[in-house]
Order: sequence, then C-alpha cells, then structure tokens
Amino acid sequence: MGNTSSILTQYDIEEVQSHCHDLFEQQEILSLYQRFCQLDRNAKGFISADEFLSVPEFAMNPLSQRLLKMVDGLNFKDFVAFLSAFSAKASLRQKVQLIFKVYDSDCNGKVSFKDIMEVLRDLSGSFMSDEQREEVLSQVLKESGYTSDSFLTVEDFVKIFGSCKPDMDVEIPVD
Repeated sequence: MGNTSSILTQYDIEEVQSHCHDLFEQQEILSLYQRFCQLDRNAKGFISADEFLSVPEFAMNPLSQRLLKMVDGLNFKDFVAFLSAFSAKASLRQKVQLIFKVYDSDCNGKVSFKDIMEVLRDLSGSFMSDEQREEVLSQVLKESGYTSDSFLTVEDFVKIFGSCKPDMDVEIPVD
C-alpha cells in the first residue's frame, strides 16, 4: 500500500475500511486509491502539499492553507481517514472533529476568539471588516453561552454544531 504503483489487495481494502470505521464501501476505497495515485505524481506513497494544491477545488478553498497543515504528507490510509469526515455515513462528532481541527491551528485542543477570527478573516476576506467580524462572532458566542474570553473544546463545538448538522457530504464516484 505504500507503493502507489501497486494494486490494493483485499486485505489492504479491509484494513483501510477498518481504519476509517467502515464509512466507505470497497468500491469507494478503490476509487479513492485511483485518485490518490493520480495525485501522488512521483509515486512516493504520500501526497505533498504541492500535489494537493494541484486539485483546483482545494487550491481555491479560502481555508486551503489551514487544510494543507492537516493533509501534507498523508499516506493512502490517512488520506482516506481524512476524507471520511465527508462521508454521508460519518457521525456528527466525526464531522465536527474535522471542523475543530481547522480552527485549532496550533493543535492545543482549544479554540480561542482569535483562532475563530483568523478563520473568519480567511473566509470573508475583504467583504467584512475586523470590526464586523468581531461583532458577528461576539453575538454568535453570546447566543451559544460563551464569551470572547472563552476557549472552546471539541465538546463545545459538538454542542454548537449539534443543532445545525453541518452539510459536508461528498459522494465518491465509483467506476
């Protein structure tokens, strides 16, 4: 599985399925492996940041730099694990854990007002001033029972996102 020119065995497929909590069918894993091999242009067994940026949808994403920190150097098994949060079968907790990692750029297990402001800045660009972002964020935090001094954990994110169920499902094309 480390050599991308190899073919996945039934054992490899089942190992990846287990690693990803059976969120993908075998055919989906085979399709993802084909895509992984296309992205891994040098057949190194992992995908670099530059290779991820070759995907136009990824490169155009306003959060691409944050996502690159999460995906740079992923092998196939971890590539599928990363994508599993986008499965329609993924639980709310799995989806929110990925969202939390995007906000928790220093990986300290806590998200501050400043962390959220940075993501909002990435998402809104010049369409909003920092003052407008602060006002909106302060209001959202207040409505959720938090303040600008709060540090949010993944459990807080589950509580906040639990009422809105983030729609981030992506269908894996199967040949």
